[in-house]
Amino acid sequence: MKEAIVQPDLKVDIVDSKIPIPRDDEVVTKVVVSGSNPKDWKRPVMSKQAMNSGDDIAGVVHQVGRNVYEFKPGDRVAAFHQMMAPGGSFAEYAVSWAHTTFHIPNHTSFEEAASIPLAAMTAAIGLYQRFEGLPLPWHPTTEPIPLIVYGAASAVGAYAIKLCQLSNIHPLICITGRGIPFVETLISPEKGDIILDYRQGDEKLVADLQSTVSKVPGGKIHYAFDAVSEHNSFQNISHVLDISTGQITLVLPGKDYSAIPASIAQTTTMVGAVHADMDQRQFQKATGSRTGDTDFGYVMFRFFGRGLAEGWLRGHPTEVVAGGLGGIGGALMDLKEGRASAVKYVFRLEETEGVERYRTN
Repeated sequence: MKEAIVQPDLKVDIVDSKIPIPRDDEVVTKVVVSGSNPKDWKRPVMSKQAMNSGDDIAGVVHQVGRNVYEFKPGDRVAAFHQMMAPGGSFAEYAVSWAHTTFHIPNHTSFEEAASIPLAAMTAAIGLYQRFEGLPLPWHPTTEPIPLIVYGAASAVGAYAIKLCQLSNIHPLICITGRGIPFVETLISPEKGDIILDYRQGDEKLVADLQSTVSKVPGGKIHYAFDAVSEHNSFQNISHVLDISTGQITLVLPGKDYSAIPASIAQTTTMVGAVHADMDQRQFQKATGSRTGDTDFGYVMFRFFGRGLAEGWLRGHPTEVVAGGLGGIGGALMDLKEGRASAVKYVFRLEETEGVERYRTN
């Protein structure tokens, strides 16, 4: 099979590799479309290691391990590949654990499906596993819960908004720039949702935040989902998040977040938790529970599949990058340079030189 290996300088080598064989609890999928994420360029650059860094899989099941009972060859699926493990999505065949694989309905395109796994699960973990007190989508609140989404046009930010809508979490204070027209399609102004533009500078943004917060029910903000976690995002949030009850979750591990007041509860949302329980809020340690982030991932991925089937969940806007695996290098460079706004770059494997065209049965 053809596989793309991303070098630390973001050059991409397309090599011939063996088709992976699933372990007992794994699924091997023939990839029709692969998604991409900013981490796909960050991992090779920061680790100085060459790798197949893709993690968003959409395609048709090729083979399953002996313990897998939900999937069979030929099923249309999307899946989240375990980061840094062999078998990434930048290849004709990719590997995922069964619990991070989910069925997609016939009316959902592979392009749309490829936009979902990593970003949507990051949003779900942040909202429901890292914050304390937010209602799950199947038990929406009837009381106002103001919440900030910083980086609202990013895929993670947009999925956070979509999940908040399902949980009836409002008013949402959404911070974005070029993506304002897109975010306008996601929010509910009639419930108090508002968009603030960060491009006018930090001082103006903080003033707008302070003015907006003064008008929300109760005049306080207790929750902030920082889907950017750099460029002064968390510093700006810290000016308005309640000093005694505020909670902020961030998406970039290993950064210096000392600018956030110590009295504000902070967590880091890492989507890899669905492959290795992190128990950041110490629930498992305190209770001895055997369930955690991996089980949450199992439930939520199936919830996403149901949402696609029922029509109350849609993927993120996508842009198909020409050339299949041959287009990955340029796309990752565009992600690094910040050229993508309100869009996910996806790659059709059949457009790769030497790969047969995908045919439906």
